[in-house]
Amino acid sequence: MVKIKTAEEIELIRESALLVSQTLGMLAPEIKPGITGLHLDRLAEEFIRDHGAEPGFLGMYDFPNTLNLSPNAQIVHGIPSDEPLKEGDILSVDCGVLKNGYYGDHAYTFEVGEVAPETKKLLKVTKESLYLGIREFRMGNRVGDVAFAIQQHCEHHGYGVVRELVGHGLGRKLHEGPEMPNYGKRGRGKKFAEGMVVAIEPMINMGTRNIRQLKDGWTILTADGQPSAHFEHNVALVQGKPELLSTFHYIYEALGIQSDEEDEFRLKALSL
Repeated sequence: MVKIKTAEEIELIRESALLVSQTLGMLAPEIKPGITGLHLDRLAEEFIRDHGAEPGFLGMYDFPNTLNLSPNAQIVHGIPSDEPLKEGDILSVDCGVLKNGYYGDHAYTFEVGEVAPETKKLLKVTKESLYLGIREFRMGNRVGDVAFAIQQHCEHHGYGVVRELVGHGLGRKLHEGPEMPNYGKRGRGKKFAEGMVVAIEPMINMGTRNIRQLKDGWTILTADGQPSAHFEHNVALVQGKPELLSTFHYIYEALGIQSDEEDEFRLKALSL
């Protein structure tokens, strides 16, 4: 069921989303060769609780940790482990928080040390597709318009677009309607309405779009063992246009990256 949010509710979701953004920014300089996922998970849980919120994923559907950490061929829902990261790895960090009764939930795929050029391209194209999808989240459009924009861009580069996992609505529940797939046809699906809040999250594989699941019941991997990238933002429909509630600016600030990619999706300047 799609739940339309009031302006006040959107601001509460923004507060939760920005705490996720800050958590990812705090983790960014820690993600390097030799660091374990369990170390990152402990840092994230402590940071979230210190800021008056609860980890959004911990215990949900019996998930055992604060972060979904998915390296390399893992697409999403990876469980943090004590295996150290290695030079050349990539790591999807998906984080959620619950604060004041509302969820924030987004993700970023990090490079660990020096990454192969073809892997860098996968990350670049996947993140580009995220913003192409966000641009289609506007009054008069439908779910299929967002999905088509993401699919077309990624398949143009020869990548596999995961079908079984999708984005979603966001609010008092972590997963609300509508489902937001990353593949589809223009003009199809739920029509967007003022006050909708969604999580748009391309999950794109370097090779086949097919997936498999580990026996842990959580971890989803590419069927061919090639890398996968995952980027996610929380977006509200405000004044008929997409308004970003989350940001990668904290990550970029920590890593010394200059970017204006989010500027067109803000009605007012972001205060960092």
